[in-house]
Amino acid sequence: MAGLAASLLVPKVVRGEKSAAKPFDWADDSIHYDPHDHKWGMGVDINKCIGCGRCSNACKIENDVPKEPFFFRTWVERYQVQENGETIIDCPNGAVDGFKKETESDDVLRSFFVPKLCNHCENPPCVQVCPVGATYQSADGVVLVDADYCLGCRYCIQACPYGARFLHPVTRTAEKCTFCYHRIVRGEEPACVEACPTQARIFGELDQKASPLHRFKRMNRIGVLKPALNTEPKVFYANLDMEVK
Repeated sequence: MAGLAASLLVPKVVRGEKSAAKPFDWADDSIHYDPHDHKWGMGVDINKCIGCGRCSNACKIENDVPKEPFFFRTWVERYQVQENGETIIDCPNGAVDGFKKETESDDVLRSFFVPKLCNHCENPPCVQVCPVGATYQSADGVVLVDADYCLGCRYCIQACPYGARFLHPVTRTAEKCTFCYHRIVRGEEPACVEACPTQARIFGELDQKASPLHRFKRMNRIGVLKPALNTEPKVFYANLDMEVK
């Protein structure tokens, strides 16, 4: 990810149009990052995901997500398409512990894993419904939450069509994936991307041709979740099965 690191070496600090300080400490003089110079997105190759759950586990550790099996910033679902046309979806503990290998059943036509997270929509419903502007879209396209402004009203949680938000049981504020914002401003990849042993997750710039994400989009047949909603997700899937909800 040397290219990403190099692209972040901008000799100034922009503190954002509104308080973008919460995902990390802007007062840290070692950070040189201008959100106006970037446009981030993520790619997920479903054919490469093996359901090991290392991404979910790494996210929990990196972002201090509560350990209870109700709170996740990213998770992995297993889809099992049955011979009778029924699709069974399971996601034990968000796949933090991975999926146990099961004896193959003749009833299962195919099965696959689908990592999920906040889609960092270009038209984010969560931002539109927030009554105090606590949820906002940064100049680099990342949707963030300012915990100091958040009332814990849950409107954003209800508005998210991807189920990607939760109310933190201690702070009582909305939480979600930030693409590990505190890492990307330092030129590092999100923890889930770094932890993936099969490179099923790709992170990078949307508008730069040299970006691995740009190549991922060019080389694969790309789909997004719930395209009919016109939210314009910035999480792109390769080999997306029509059974995925």
